[in-house]
Amino acid sequence: MALISYDDTDAAAFAATRELPHSGLHRWRHAVQQHLRPRTGTVLDLGAGTGAWAAAFTDWYGVRVVGVEPSAAMRSRASHRPLLAGDALRLPLRDSTMDAAWLSTMIHHIPDLDAAAHELRRVLRPGAPVLVRSPFPGRHRRISLFRWFPEAVRVLDRYPDVARVRSAFAAAGFPVSTIEAVAQTSARSLAEAAAHLDRRAHTLLQLITDDEYETGLARLRAAARDDSGPVVDHLDLLVLR
Repeated sequence: MALISYDDTDAAAFAATRELPHSGLHRWRHAVQQHLRPRTGTVLDLGAGTGAWAAAFTDWYGVRVVGVEPSAAMRSRASHRPLLAGDALRLPLRDSTMDAAWLSTMIHHIPDLDAAAHELRRVLRPGAPVLVRSPFPGRHRRISLFRWFPEAVRVLDRYPDVARVRSAFAAAGFPVSTIEAVAQTSARSLAEAAAHLDRRAHTLLQLITDDEYETGLARLRAAARDDSGPVVDHLDLLVLR
């Protein structure tokens, strides 16, 4: 399993470079809204990081968001509250108290997916959805990072694929699932993407070699000289209920 711990250096890089502007996330706002039921209630943001998505959900939907994040360095950089220490295998929440769970680019960090699915079943109310935002193996071709760093595909191939996630959650009591690719504006230009890229903020880039990273960065910078349009990526939204 691809796993990094997000120490203080990683967390600082994440806060500085991985939080996407709300203006580029309007398609995510619409996609998520289709699955939140009820429109008011409490949403669990599991692996909340620095709290950017928790803040966005609060602004967009007026729901209460409880963040759970194992990294103290990430929690220390978040302004959103409540943000609790915990992880997918030990959620510091009572049974049947959450109306939805949001897992953004973190499912590859879970060491025991089957146990995590059962733990989410414990804290979610009946019928509440789990919404997973992630790149998945074999579904990466519209994510620009892999164009410049094709070696990162071998890291992605270590992530749980859609079939594995569906199987784990079906066994835990989430028999129905849907998946769709959702577009986001990740940067206003390739030049901006190159300027802000920080390897320490990306599991996919930390786990390739130094030479592979430098070669990919050179590819990105070369392409940025000739391309002035926005960077639009498509990540998957897998919904389980």
